Amino acid sequence: MTGIGRVLVIVYGIMALAATGRSFVQIVERYEEAPLAYTLSALSAVVYIVATLALVFAGSRGWYLVAWIAIVFELVGVLVVGALSLALPELFAHPSVWSWFGLGYLFVPLVLPFFGLWWLVTHRPAARECAAEAAAVAS
Repeated sequence: MTGIGRVLVIVYGIMALAATGRSFVQIVERYEEAPLAYTLSALSAVVYIVATLALVFAGSRGWYLVAWIAIVFELVGVLVVGALSLALPELFAHPSVWSWFGLGYLFVPLVLPFFGLWWLVTHRPAARECAAEAAAVAS
């Protein structure tokens, strides 16, 4: 993994830790106050954990696909939740990781998936490894 890939994994790891910690505290202390927002925080934590692991192991075809799915899901999530939090603020009276497009995290949740997708496009698994995996599956 190159330098920029390592930085990307570190940022995803930090977001995974932050979202996990936030959602844990929110759910344990005040879940009944905003179940939707706090559940979305927990969902974002899972997505960041999966994306972090998938980026670390993205050299294999399977993990590369998992990384694509996780990061596209993250992008759709932050765009949908961000738009809903602006259009229907009563749904998000309590903030989540993705509400207001990640305002509480300095918009990192909005920008990060674009960098993740760029990295995946420019760092595809080696063609020979994909051919070897296909041959192994065929036999």
